[in-house]
Amino acid sequence: MADTAGRTVIRTQGRRAYGAAFGARRSGPRHPLVATAMVLPLAALLVVVFGGWDAVVTQASSVGVMLGR
Repeated sequence: MADTAGRTVIRTQGRRAYGAAFGARRSGPRHPLVATAMVLPLAALLVVVFGGWDAVVTQASSVGVMLGR
């Protein structure tokens, strides 16, 4: 039989070293403002790259016309 216990210990130590070197992730829910701050730069980039702002304005205009404004 293969000796897997030794390899498991080595892997566990490697993961601990990685977590110590690069910062271990904290488990649990993230505050909504932190999550928003993380997403906003990507959202802004996607709006600029794909012209999302024009799509939002077009949709809002269409809804306004349907509502009679």
